Amino acid sequence: MIRVLIVDDYLLVRTVLRDLFTQDPALQVVAEAQNGLEAVQKALELKPDIIVMDLLMPVMDGLDAVIEIMSECPTPILMLSESVDKSSPGPSAFNAIRFGALDVMAKPAGLATTGFGPQAKTLVDKIKILARIRVMHHFRRERAPRDIAPPPAVGPRKILAVGASTGGPKAVMQVMSGIPAGCDAWVVIVQHIAKGFSAGFAAWLNNESGFTVRLAEDGDVPEKGVALVAPDHYHTEFVDGRIVLSDGPPVNSCRPAVDPLFLSLGRSTLAPETVAVLLTGMGSDGARGLAALRDAGAMTIAEDEETCAIYGMPRAAIESGAAQMVVPLPEIAPLLTGIFNFDD
Repeated sequence: MIRVLIVDDYLLVRTVLRDLFTQDPALQVVAEAQNGLEAVQKALELKPDIIVMDLLMPVMDGLDAVIEIMSECPTPILMLSESVDKSSPGPSAFNAIRFGALDVMAKPAGLATTGFGPQAKTLVDKIKILARIRVMHHFRRERAPRDIAPPPAVGPRKILAVGASTGGPKAVMQVMSGIPAGCDAWVVIVQHIAKGFSAGFAAWLNNESGFTVRLAEDGDVPEKGVALVAPDHYHTEFVDGRIVLSDGPPVNSCRPAVDPLFLSLGRSTLAPETVAVLLTGMGSDGARGLAALRDAGAMTIAEDEETCAIYGMPRAAIESGAAQMVVPLPEIAPLLTGIFNFDD
């Protein structure tokens, strides 16, 4: 039985969520809270398996509550937010992820009167996944990244391709923000993320890294210092030297998926100039594409199990031999810094 704490300042929203969760025999609502302060108190008292929490609340907002909870009693947290882009008021959902929340989902319009509708199963399934993740104190002392000598390269590396799923937003941010400004790499990122959040994710990375980060568009060409994020609903591929967006069928149950990007880069003449990184996530998306890139001369890296929120996608790549290097998350940015060139 998964013990759930619901946190929202609107009674009707809490009621809708409670009714939804109690329909599933695997979920038990242990308590409700109407603001962040109550959430912290109930988390300390009840030790729930997962917290489903609003972002914007009185007394203490969701961001401050995440900081307190992850410091005092680390617990898997799923944020529900109506704020999905950088222009929305209040704290960013992605800052909540920075401080320890595992994922974010958008609240459907009219939630209090119409419920979650078709998103109900997605929400319940996500809760079951996130509740299994072992979280640690956010303010723990991180192991200092060691100096890493990159393996000999056949030629200069100019492209960085990154794929991630569950637990990925924070991992991607850690990688991107850890690469110093002036890097001459062109970056393409595929992150499985809730609908409506890719633009906010790109804006967050733009603010937190030394790259110019935006959503990918049809026809984009490689440009050093620029990072593109796959947009909602579209596979992002590299064809004839340009980005091509496709609304074709989901791959590995995802759209965007990592494999279409990795496979397309593997077919391109730029494969030997590519470094591909596969981060935390469920399933096996990206493993097949990583193998194709390896065979085409790219450098391939998978995140070590030790630091993965979900050891699924990296595990598939490692076990299949697609990953040439297995690297803990804190060491990936230093490794990439040693691989790519930087402007003076």
